[in-house]
Amino acid sequence: VFFRDGVRRVDFVLSYVDDKDGEKKQERRKEFEANLEKAGLELETEDKSESKDQITYFLKIHAPWDILATYAEVLKIKVPFKESDIPHGQDVPLEWLSHPLRLPEHIMRPQPDYFTYPFNKQKTDFFLISDKDTFFPPSTRSRIVFYILGRCPYYNEGRKDREKTGIKRLLSNGTYAAAFPLHDCRYWKRARNAECESERYNLYKNWARFLCFYKEQPLNLIRKYYGEKIGIYFAWLGFYTEMLFFAALMGVICFTYGLLSYDDNVSSKEICDPDIGGSIVMCPLCDKKCPFWKLNSTCLSSWQSHLFDNEGTVFFAIFMGIWVTLFLELWKRRQARLEYEWDLVDFEEEQLQLQMRPEFEIQCTNRRLNKITQEMEPYLPVTTKCARFCLSAATVIFWISLIVACIIGVIAYRLAVHAAFASIIKDPMRQIQLVGRFITPQLATSATASCINFVIIMILNFFYERVAIWITDMEIPKTHLEYENKLTVKMYLFQFVNYYSSCFYVAFFKGKFVGYPGDYTYMFGNRSRLRNEECDPGGCLIELTTQLVIVMTGKQMCGNIQEALLPVMRNWWSGRKGRHHPENHYSRWEQDHVLQNFSQLGLFYEYLEMVVQFGFITLFVASFPLAPLLALFNNILEIRVDAWKFTTSSFRRPRGLQGPRTSAPWLEGSSTAVAVLSVVTNAFIMAFTSDMIPRMVYLYAYSNGSNMIGYVNNSLSVYNISHIPERSMPEEHEDWLDNTTTTCRYRDYRYPPGHQREYTHTMHFWHILAATPSRPNGVVLLQHVVFMVKFFVAWLIPDVPSDVKARIKRERYLVQEHLHNYEVERLKMQRKRRR
Repeated sequence: VFFRDGVRRVDFVLSYVDDKDGEKKQERRKEFEANLEKAGLELETEDKSESKDQITYFLKIHAPWDILATYAEVLKIKVPFKESDIPHGQDVPLEWLSHPLRLPEHIMRPQPDYFTYPFNKQKTDFFLISDKDTFFPPSTRSRIVFYILGRCPYYNEGRKDREKTGIKRLLSNGTYAAAFPLHDCRYWKRARNAECESERYNLYKNWARFLCFYKEQPLNLIRKYYGEKIGIYFAWLGFYTEMLFFAALMGVICFTYGLLSYDDNVSSKEICDPDIGGSIVMCPLCDKKCPFWKLNSTCLSSWQSHLFDNEGTVFFAIFMGIWVTLFLELWKRRQARLEYEWDLVDFEEEQLQLQMRPEFEIQCTNRRLNKITQEMEPYLPVTTKCARFCLSAATVIFWISLIVACIIGVIAYRLAVHAAFASIIKDPMRQIQLVGRFITPQLATSATASCINFVIIMILNFFYERVAIWITDMEIPKTHLEYENKLTVKMYLFQFVNYYSSCFYVAFFKGKFVGYPGDYTYMFGNRSRLRNEECDPGGCLIELTTQLVIVMTGKQMCGNIQEALLPVMRNWWSGRKGRHHPENHYSRWEQDHVLQNFSQLGLFYEYLEMVVQFGFITLFVASFPLAPLLALFNNILEIRVDAWKFTTSSFRRPRGLQGPRTSAPWLEGSSTAVAVLSVVTNAFIMAFTSDMIPRMVYLYAYSNGSNMIGYVNNSLSVYNISHIPERSMPEEHEDWLDNTTTTCRYRDYRYPPGHQREYTHTMHFWHILAATPSRPNGVVLLQHVVFMVKFFVAWLIPDVPSDVKARIKRERYLVQEHLHNYEVERLKMQRKRRR
C-alpha cells in the first residue's frame, strides 16, 4: 500500500488499458494527470509489463500533508484536539452473562475517544498531531483524494470546456477502467508490513464470518475502515435486528396460542365432521367448469386459517403497532449517540448543503449570486426544472400504471384458472381425492397466482431501477442529498405499489363483491365469464397469509442468493480465487482491481431492501404473526452476508463515505409513514378480512349457550339448484348430484328459497352491518391508542440521551476554552517575537 520508496502511502489507484481509441484517451489522461499534479497530488505509474495480465496500467496517487490539510479545512473534517475525559459508562450488573457476545476491547474501540473540532490549517499546533503521516486515517485520505478527482478538469489550461471535468466522466467514457482506494491487507492473513493496520483482517476474523452471527458488531472499527456512512448502515441494521427479536418472540407466542387452541376450534370441527360438513353441498365457485362440492373438502384450510385468525392475532396486531413506535423512537436515541461519537452532529448543515454534485456544476451553465455565500454559483432555470419534472412525473405514472395493469392481469388469471383447479376434484359427491383434501381450489389458485405475481414483481423491478436512475439523472439534482431523496421518492413509490398491491387486493377486495348464485358479479361485466372470486369458507385470511409468505420469502431468498452467490459465481467464472493470489505474485492494487466496484448508491439499495421488508412485517402482520421471525432469520444472515461482501473478495474498498446525520436521509420519513399506515391496515384486516366480527355477533346474539356450535351452518345461506341460471350451472351436473339434492349452500346471510323475501338479506346480515360501524370506530380507537403511546414514549424517552447532551455541552465548552487559551498563547508569542 506504499509507493516504491516504501514511505508515501497509496491513497487512491486509477487503472486503464490501451485500446483502439487510445490516442484520444491518452490525451485526456495526459491533461488530467498534469492537472492532478498541479493540484498537489503525487503520482506514480505501474507499467503494464509489471502487471500480471500484461495489459493494465496502474496510476497510484498520494496526497501529501499540505494537500490533506488544505482540503480537510475545506471539507470541515473534524479531528481530535483533546482526549475525552468522560467515561464510557458504568458497569452493568451480571455483565458476565453477555461476555460470550462481546468482542475484544481493541476491536470494539480501535482508538481512544477524543473531543474534536473542524480542522484549521493555520492552527495545526492546536490539534493532537503526533505523526502527520498517520494523523488522517486512510478512509479520510481517500475521501479527500476522491473529492479532488471529482473536480479536476482534463482540458488544456487555455480552454474552458466545463464538461471535461471529473473522474466520473473519465470512467464513463472509458479513459480509465477503475478508480478505488486500496484494502490494507489480505482478509485472511495479517499484513507483512508492520506499518499497515491489518484492519481488514480484524474485520473478517471478528465480524464477517457467519460463525460470528451471535457476536456484537465492531461498529467503531467498521466506521474507521469504511467511513461513517457504512458504519451507520450496519448500526441501523443491527438495531433493527435486535428489535425484531422481541416482535418475533411475541409472534411465536401468538402462533403457539393458535396451536394450543387447535382443539377448541368448533367451526373447523363442524366443517370436517362427515355428518355436518360432509353433508353440506356447496354451490359452484365458477360458471360451467366448477362442480358442486362438499364443505368438508376445505377441512385442512379451515384448520390452517385458525392458526392465524384467532384472538391472539388481535393482541399481536396491537402489539406490533406499539412495537413500531418503540422501534422508531429508540433508534433516534441510538442514532444520536452515534452522531456524537462519530462527529456527525453538525454534518448535514455544514457539508451536505455546501457540496454540489459535479454533474450539476458541469451541466448547469447559468450562474447567479448565492445570497448566503455571496459567490456566483450554477443554477437550473425554473422553466427547465418544471419541464424535466413533468417528464419525470409522466414516466413514473406510466410505470405505476403498468404495475396496476399487471395486477389486473394476475386477477384475471386467478379467475380464469380457478375453474381448472376446481375441475380437478372429480366426482366430489362420492369421493374426495388427495388434491381436494389438502389443497382447495381457492388455495391452489392463490398460491400459483402469488408465484406469477412475484415473477412479474422481479421483472418490473429490474427495469424500473434503471428507469428511476435515468429520470433522476435527467432532473439534475443539485446535491447528493437531493439526488438520493429524488431517487427515493421514485423507487419507494414503485416498490410500494409493486410489492404490496397484490396483498392489498387479497386483504380488502377479494370476496367482497361476489353476489349470490342467481345474481353473480363479473369482473368485466355480465358478458364476461370471469366471475369475481369468493373467499374460502374458512375466510380470506389464509389466502392473504399465502400471498404474504410467497412474496416476502421469495424476495428475501432472491436477495440473499443475489448478494451471496453471484459474487462467488462471478469470481469462479472469471477464474479469480482470492486465497490463490499471493502477494508475491499479485500486487495489492491488482488484487483489488479484479473486485467489484462499490457504487455510490450501494447503500441505497441495502436500505431499500430493509424498508420493503419493514413494510411486510408491519402492514400485513395481522395475517401472519411469524413474519417477524422470518425477517429476523433473514437479517441475521443479511448482516454477515453484507459484512462478507465488504470485507472479502467481493467488493473493492469503498472510498471514505461520510454520511448525513440520519442512517438514510429518507429512512425516517418512509418508516414513519409505513408505521402509521400499518396501524390502519392491520385494524382493517381484523375488521373486514378476518371473521372476527361475524363470529362475535353469532356468539353474543344467536348462539345457544354462548358457544360457537352451529356457526358454520348459520353463516351459509341456501339456494335452490333449479334457480341457478344456465350460464352458471355446472356441465354434466346430473351425474354429480343425487336425486334427493335440491339445494346448495353459499357464504352469505340471505333468506332461503320459498321465503316471502327469498334471497334478500336476513336480519343476521343487518346485525353484522350494525356492528360494522364499530369496525372503523375500532380502527380510529386503535390509531388513537398507538398515537398516544407514540407521543407518550416520545415525551418519556428523549431523542438524545442525557449523557450525550452532557458530552456535547462539555465538548463545546472545552472547544471555546481551548481556543481562547490557544489564541492568548499565540498573542503572547507574537509579542515576544516583536520585542
